[in-house]
Amino acid sequence: MLSQVKEMMKPESQTISSIEFAKAIADETRQMIMTLCCCNKVSVNDIAGQLSVSQPTVSHHLKILRDAGLVHSERNGRQVFYSLDQDRLAEACCKVSQDFAPNLPIRLVIDESC
Repeated sequence: MLSQVKEMMKPESQTISSIEFAKAIADETRQMIMTLCCCNKVSVNDIAGQLSVSQPTVSHHLKILRDAGLVHSERNGRQVFYSLDQDRLAEACCKVSQDFAPNLPIRLVIDESC
């Protein structure tokens, strides 16, 4: 039984697992970073300044979000700019619903407004 549950929880090649997604968004600082990165390209220094946290702290949280595939990074000279991957975020939310509320009809609709 445990092996069946573990198999069901393995992430697909392009999809984040529900558990990894939950870990990535569980921290309040990461949620604030995601808010700043939504529909914007922001640097580590911009984020640190707006949240009044250190640059190493922001970099640590961005690494977790990047490893989960929830932010894009784009280098421009010496700076790296981050933006939220809204498609990936929506897919992960739907995956959580499929995994833990399979009897509810969940449908992903992508709005390209950003």
